[in-house]
Amino acid sequence: MSLLPVASPRETAAAGPMSLGKVGDGGGRRRPRYRLETRALSYVLPARGRGAGAAWWGGAGGERLLLRGVTCEVAPGEVLAIVGPSGAGKTTLLSVLAGSADTGRVVAGAVMVNGCAMDAARFRRVSGYVAQDDALFPMLTVEESLVYSARLRLRGGGGAPGAAGARARVWELMAELGLRHVSGSRVASVSGGERRRVSIGVDLVHDPAVLLLDEPTSGLDSVSALHIVKMLRDMAAAYDKTVVLTIHQPGFRILELLNRVVLLADGAVLHHGPLSFLRRRLATSGHVIPPHVNVLEYAMEVIDTLKPDVVISAIAATKEVAAANHGYASPVHASASPLRAAYANSPAAEVCILSARFVKTVLRTPQLFAARMVQSAVAGAFLGSIFVGATDLQTRLGFFAFTLTFLLSSTTEGLPVFLQERRILERETSRGAYRVSSYVVSNAAVFLPFLLASALLYAVPVYWLVGLAREPGRFAYFSLVVWLVMLTANSFVACFSALAPNYIVGNSIIAGLIGCFFLFSGYFVASKNIPRYWMFMHYISLFKYPFEAFVVNEYGGARGGRECLAKAASGSCVLDGTTLLRQQGMRESMRWSNLGVMLCFVFGYRVLCFVFLSFRCHRMRR
Repeated sequence: MSLLPVASPRETAAAGPMSLGKVGDGGGRRRPRYRLETRALSYVLPARGRGAGAAWWGGAGGERLLLRGVTCEVAPGEVLAIVGPSGAGKTTLLSVLAGSADTGRVVAGAVMVNGCAMDAARFRRVSGYVAQDDALFPMLTVEESLVYSARLRLRGGGGAPGAAGARARVWELMAELGLRHVSGSRVASVSGGERRRVSIGVDLVHDPAVLLLDEPTSGLDSVSALHIVKMLRDMAAAYDKTVVLTIHQPGFRILELLNRVVLLADGAVLHHGPLSFLRRRLATSGHVIPPHVNVLEYAMEVIDTLKPDVVISAIAATKEVAAANHGYASPVHASASPLRAAYANSPAAEVCILSARFVKTVLRTPQLFAARMVQSAVAGAFLGSIFVGATDLQTRLGFFAFTLTFLLSSTTEGLPVFLQERRILERETSRGAYRVSSYVVSNAAVFLPFLLASALLYAVPVYWLVGLAREPGRFAYFSLVVWLVMLTANSFVACFSALAPNYIVGNSIIAGLIGCFFLFSGYFVASKNIPRYWMFMHYISLFKYPFEAFVVNEYGGARGGRECLAKAASGSCVLDGTTLLRQQGMRESMRWSNLGVMLCFVFGYRVLCFVFLSFRCHRMRR
């Protein structure tokens, strides 16, 4: 089924940029309203390994039908709850309504917004979708999490006036969410109910007209669950928001807050409408609801006896809700003007906002910042004390090789952070918060000064203790190579963290490739002895170019020609720096050409990281 562009209400076209003011103030304009509905929607999960020509229906192909002819609707100002036993298709239906499901798997029916077929990409920009698992930065405070989300989602959030307006907007939102008392607490330290409210706030901060939540009360106590649902009901009623949520076995008091309920079983709708109509259906069928058991809980117990009656339920629901809301459930008319699909900020503003957020995350992650700095300083002093005053050729070459081993293998500690950021990136970009390219640029920019400090902490003690060439220019070059090695390793880890499905696989791939790069660097096996079919590994090795740069820096130039590295029995010099470089096929010009190759590695792995992340995020948006 192809999804046509969604149409918005007339007030959306004339609204202009979204106000940074309080929720519901409307910025002096009428608020956009959206009615969501599905019409005979069927959604299939294809069998693994089957091509596009596999049959959609039936069990022979191994496909699984997750939704079966689902028809339901929710109007502005209402809270619709999707309920049912485990595996009934609740989350699938919610993701379809949120525009987050793969539309290629819709085999029948349609999803409508204000009477027009949904354009998922555009709809996601005006809606908020809160998944069941939280995707928050644990090191940020509650206020910071909401402020950064506001600056990314609200127009003009990248500048100083926009940042001030975003903070004012967040302060009002925290009051509505009941989060002011924990505004300065880190997300990792707040309670489960408060964390769920932060997750809701992150997707509510740009004042979406539609809010969809997957199990917002999961894992919460009854008081916290009631508070969250009541908050959603108040927002829907006061600001004409369309709220859809999935919920598992709600209590009496939560049921009183719901306008409509969609009861699913095996992907089919058994009831759609108010609970009062469900109670009458059960009574008509001869069921007697026991005392102290709510109607929905009892309906799920006798779910096998209920028959789909979607049309009657939907008609009855519409009439009852219309009567309760004085005719408010009348259709929301759509205009022909398209939704605004532009990002809220320019690429430069996005880079600034994301960089500021990532800097705070890095500084507050001990294993990524403090531990790395201490590790660099301690390793530099420790290796310097081992190789102190080393003068013979073999010892210095061994020092260069071990330095590269340490620098390249000690960067994998950033892998868990990259993987955590990837989850958040996929969700934020799928809702149109910012561009993938802005994330890749900001991530790389933040690590430039961070790794420079780490490189200097390592290079300063080890260079002078080992007794390498005592010239400021050569020391600066050595430090530059160490910095580029760290940047290359960081880009390498970022690239494969975008590709690997989890930490175990990613760590295995990175460790294996680094081992191969070391093997084919030319240190263990001379390049002339490497089999021809493995020569490509020699030229893409991350060890080859910095190792050559270290050797040329130490033994090249006029100083290298004067330094005797090996003497004959008679005392005459048989090997100097110039001769060594010539024997190894190295030239003085490699000082700069190898730096260029290392810069290409840094840039190339970042480009690959962008490609992999774009593919992942595009697949989510699609």
